[in-house]
Amino acid sequence: MPSRRRFLVGSAALGATGAVASCAPGKDIGGPDAAPPAPRPSASIVPAARPKAQALNFVVVLADDLGWGELGSYGQKLIRTPRLDALAAEGLRFTDAYAAAPVCAPSRCSLLTGLHSGHATVRENPRAGGRSALTERDFTFAEALRARGYRTGLMGKWGFGPEEPDQPSHPNSRGFEQFYGYLTHRHAHQYYPDHLWENGTRQEIPENRDGAREVYAPDLIQQRSLDFIDAHKDEPFLLYLAPTVPHAPSRAPDLGPYADEPWTHADKAHAAQVSSLDTLVGRVVDRLTDHGLAGRTLVLVTSDNGPHEEGGTDPDLFDGNGPLRGYKRNLYEGGIRVPLIAWSRGRVPSGTTDRPTPLIDLLPTLAELAGAPVPSDIDGLSAAPLLRGRADTAPAPRHDHLYFHRNHSGVTPRADAVDGGRARQLAEAVRRGDWKAVRFAPGQDRRVPDDRWQVELYDLARDPGEQDDLAAARPKEADALVRLMRESWAETYDRRPFGVTLHVSREDGRFLVTATLANGSSRPWTAARLDLRAPDRWQVRALDPLIADRVPAGGRLAVRWTVTPAAEAGRGWLTCRGTATHAGAAVTYAAQAVAE
Repeated sequence: MPSRRRFLVGSAALGATGAVASCAPGKDIGGPDAAPPAPRPSASIVPAARPKAQALNFVVVLADDLGWGELGSYGQKLIRTPRLDALAAEGLRFTDAYAAAPVCAPSRCSLLTGLHSGHATVRENPRAGGRSALTERDFTFAEALRARGYRTGLMGKWGFGPEEPDQPSHPNSRGFEQFYGYLTHRHAHQYYPDHLWENGTRQEIPENRDGAREVYAPDLIQQRSLDFIDAHKDEPFLLYLAPTVPHAPSRAPDLGPYADEPWTHADKAHAAQVSSLDTLVGRVVDRLTDHGLAGRTLVLVTSDNGPHEEGGTDPDLFDGNGPLRGYKRNLYEGGIRVPLIAWSRGRVPSGTTDRPTPLIDLLPTLAELAGAPVPSDIDGLSAAPLLRGRADTAPAPRHDHLYFHRNHSGVTPRADAVDGGRARQLAEAVRRGDWKAVRFAPGQDRRVPDDRWQVELYDLARDPGEQDDLAAARPKEADALVRLMRESWAETYDRRPFGVTLHVSREDGRFLVTATLANGSSRPWTAARLDLRAPDRWQVRALDPLIADRVPAGGRLAVRWTVTPAAEAGRGWLTCRGTATHAGAAVTYAAQAVAE
């Protein structure tokens, strides 16, 4: 039966006695008549070691539909964003940062997993028959940092899978120890919801049930984020803060300085939403400063795609895409190039960088800064040297090319006009150096021959607004980028094993349990060990050595156990922990499976 890869949390360490032929006793969590209980954080295990309290903390702020040109530091003139502009002036501003896709779900999946939209699990927004949930094979930046002992929290929009607890796509299953917010994509469209989720529990908001609409969800998310920082100020933490602003509908409890502007109500509320994002980030920075963490926390602020035009909002009023062509849903620069600000007081150098930096680089960047291994089959590259101020002596690696995919049935007027009426057609794009190609299929089937696609070619150095199509004049360049598009797409992207997996089968009243600690990274691991926890009074006997001095890159440690349940219990949860040392740092992974 399949295992559940779990994040690591709790207060009781597994295997404290160091026994290799048995496991430390655990809480009895199954009875003869009980249904298998869902694993809970309190039943999980802690890493063998935590990084020092002085380790770098991380706050990742992902805005929803914030355009490249909607911040003052990126040229905005009408909307006020003083706190973000101050961070950009003091920190590092990326001019060529890219979301992985021009719409929400695939962009966020890629950001979390380090895979571009030709390899990621979720490649479209939710629709009938589409893939809209993460799986057990998806490894997120939260899981990478949990392996190093970080406390991890997600506050805001998740946007994957069903609105159900204890399933593989739930944030608790994908590395986030604490979650508060929206589970699904569509639920996140509500600014005054009647419920939000706290971990696996649906939390009702009675004030919003009777139509009074008194509780604004971004305020709740802000408070939970500040509470998370307060709770974990003395230990390393990752806070992924994903507010829904400024996504449509344009709803704000206070229009602030925009109340008297001669704009539509939707535009006033949109501006207020962007300013509320600015206030939110400012309060997070103030809380970090209050705790003395401003120089030990890396704050990253970015967006999942370009500016939207839903609900009556006019992105052209605000010049939301700046000099770029396109909006949310377009693969032109305005739909995928996004703001990205990196700040840590006295740590991140001030200035700008034009390194083309896709948000798939987030996973390897955070992992390198935290000393954590990552799967070797991701597409992202670490930008850590830029954030350390060592780009001159140890430059951050650059991508050979960037790939983008879009297959989206929804359409809005401006985005469709920019696409020449092709917004519902499957499209893909590649940037290599300053050359950028965009091509459109005749429909939504990518299997049609190349000669049926429409291909455009742009020189971003000379033409950042993508107005001069050079495909006819430079066919060799266009053909080369089309070849890269074909090579970048995989209908099914098979992942290399990484971390712990657990398999349980029943044989003659006993269970045969097989666990594997797979080193899917690019460097060897040392001092590897697997341990198994079972319910009280269950007998556990190891059939293989639990320890390996060295597990090479791509290698694995596999251990089998026989497990005999207590006479009165026919089922119960088994938890396996795998530990190892990576580049001198301890890492821990875990999986759980029910034995029945």
